[in-house]
Order: sequence, then C-alpha cells, then structure tokens
Amino acid sequence: MPNFAAIGNDLYTGKRSIDFIGRQKTWYAISGVLIVLALVGIFARGLNFGIEFRGGSEYRISGVSDTSSYEEKAQAAVAQAGISGNVVSTVIGGSTVRVQTEAAGDKNDPAKAALAQTFGVGVGNVSASLIGPSWGASVSQKAIQALIVFLILVALVMAIYFRTWKMAVAGLVALLHDLIITVGIYALFGFEITPSSMIGFLTILGYSLYDTVVVFDKVRENTAEAFLTRRVTYTQAANLAVNQTLVRSINTTVVALLPIGAILVVGFTLLGPGTLLDLSLALFVGIAVGAYSSIFIATPLLVDLRRNETAVKELDKAALRFQSREKVPAGAASRDAGPDAPEDTPRDAAVDGDTDEAEISDVRAASSREVHKWASSGPRNQPRRTPKSKR
Repeated sequence: MPNFAAIGNDLYTGKRSIDFIGRQKTWYAISGVLIVLALVGIFARGLNFGIEFRGGSEYRISGVSDTSSYEEKAQAAVAQAGISGNVVSTVIGGSTVRVQTEAAGDKNDPAKAALAQTFGVGVGNVSASLIGPSWGASVSQKAIQALIVFLILVALVMAIYFRTWKMAVAGLVALLHDLIITVGIYALFGFEITPSSMIGFLTILGYSLYDTVVVFDKVRENTAEAFLTRRVTYTQAANLAVNQTLVRSINTTVVALLPIGAILVVGFTLLGPGTLLDLSLALFVGIAVGAYSSIFIATPLLVDLRRNETAVKELDKAALRFQSREKVPAGAASRDAGPDAPEDTPRDAAVDGDTDEAEISDVRAASSREVHKWASSGPRNQPRRTPKSKR
C-alpha cells in the first residue's frame, strides 16, 4: 500500500492520474444538487438572522446553578413580564443563560426581575441590552458593498495576472459557488447568522480564491508548455495541473480545518454561542466548500470555456497527429526530440482539417502513462531551441 507521499509524487509526475476534467459533468451535477438544496433552504426555510440584524432585547443571567429546562424557564419568565414574540435562549459557558426577545421597551425592568426570580439569582446578575434593527441593516449594507468591491477587484487582478478573462470568470464562478452553498448550509441547518458570520463569509472567499489561483498558476504553466511542444492536449495539461496541486490543496485544507474544528468543539461543548463560535463555524464550512470548488469546479469550467478556441482546437489536433504518428506514448517520443529536431516534429507539423472529432476525443482520453512520460521527460528537461538568427 503506497503512502500518501508516494501517491502525491505519482500524481505530480503523472504516473498516477485522476480524471478531473473528463468527469466534469459529474462534478457539475453534484454542485448543481448542492446549489439547489442551498437555494431551497435560503428561499423556503429562510435565514436565521441574529438579534443584531432583526433587533430586540438581550438578557444575560450569570451565576445560574441549575441550567436544566432553561428554555422553558426563560419562556415563562419573559411571558410573565408581558413580552410577546419569539424567545431564543442558550447556555453560555455552563453557568450563563442568554435570552433574546423582541424589543422590551418599558418592560425591561419587569423582565429582569422575572428572569432573576426564575433562575434563582439576584437582579444584579441579570444584564440587559437593547439592539436596534438599523445597526444590523447597516452591517448588511456594508457587507454587500464589500462583497461587490471584492469581486470586481478579484476579476480585474485575475484577468491581468493570467492574461485571460476566462480564468477570471471561472474563478468568480467558483467563489459564488462557495458563497451560495455556505449560506445554504446555514439556512438548511438553522445556524444563526451574526456579524461574525458575515466576516467569516468574506474571509472564506479570500481562502477559496487563494486555492484557485494556486491551481490556475499550475494550469497556466502546463498549458503554456503544451502550446510550445504540441505533444499533449490542453485538457491533458490542465488535468495534470490539478493532479499536481491536489496534495497541496488537501494539506492546506486539513491544516486550516484542524484548529478551526478544535475551536468549534470547544465552542459547542464549553463556551456556547458567541463571536468565536460564529466565526469558526463560517470558516469551517466555507474552507471545506472552497477546497472542493478549486479542485472540481474552477479548472473543469476553465477548460470548457476555452475548449472551442481556435488555438486550443489546433493544439488538440497537433497533439493527436504527433501521438498517432509516433505510435508511442507522447512523453517517450519527446525524450528523443532534441533542440535540432527535424522538420516533421510535432512543433513544425502542419495541422489540417482532416482530423475528426472522434480522433480529438481519443486525444482527450489519452492514458495517464502518456502524460506521465510527457511530464517527467518533456520540455522542462530539454534545452530550448535557439533561433537561427542568434546561432
């Protein structure tokens, strides 16, 4: 049984390969189902906004010795004070009960007295705060503005860096994919959305973008060599790039999720609801979804966007002609092709329109062994051709 390091090395050299690009319809279908479920949760069940967004009163009863049946006790105390509406109560830190209600107004003092009596503490152990809905509306507006500015800047930077708008589009689609699914998970499971959650949503977009850019950078490197040597197709070069960055993506994701998962466990079991738990929950869900989109969505979408470009079609045909003419794996042939290769090398071979779509499909489905030999003995290990004018 090969270890993880050996598997990672095989994936990087192309000896072992996972067909991420060829199975893009499967990944799209999985993401489509997740997005539909997320939208159902968002629009059918709705989002559970915290008191910071909807406004209301919050009471914290500290030093509670008996937290059993705290929800029923809080409901009864609030009703005794004459406050109607939904009541949300949670235990924080084992001995503090947090109770959120509709705006209490002039019923604030009666509510404090009723809660103190119900939980067996002094009135001084009950703190009260009133939060207006305008503050939450302001936070939401600023968050949306920040998201729009972020997406615009991301599109511009990616388009300039990669010199193609299609990479920017693929990256933005992956970001929106992550955002929709993350928010949908919150809706489906009824997790409370607080300002800390909003910060987490914006943070995971940056993480997802980082992972996508790492993959795209390798895609650009491999496809540039493919256009230079014309020995493998655009799809093969892009798929090799995803395999080469797979272990890095997994390691980065695991390293990020382990401490966040530890915070979640402590938050759920000991601390209770709060800023730390809200932020870590959003980060945990978003980072996991972001790792998925960088591997399974961004690069397959990029290949689909570029598949019908003239240059990509010509590359596919040239790679097909090379592989079929040599009758050996592409990498093995490239081992013998030196800087002074004859005129019939694939670099100089004419590409006509006689190659049909079936042949191109054969190229796209070439074995991982061919790509392995191209990756391990291809142009990166050969001297570059010197122009005649400089010889």
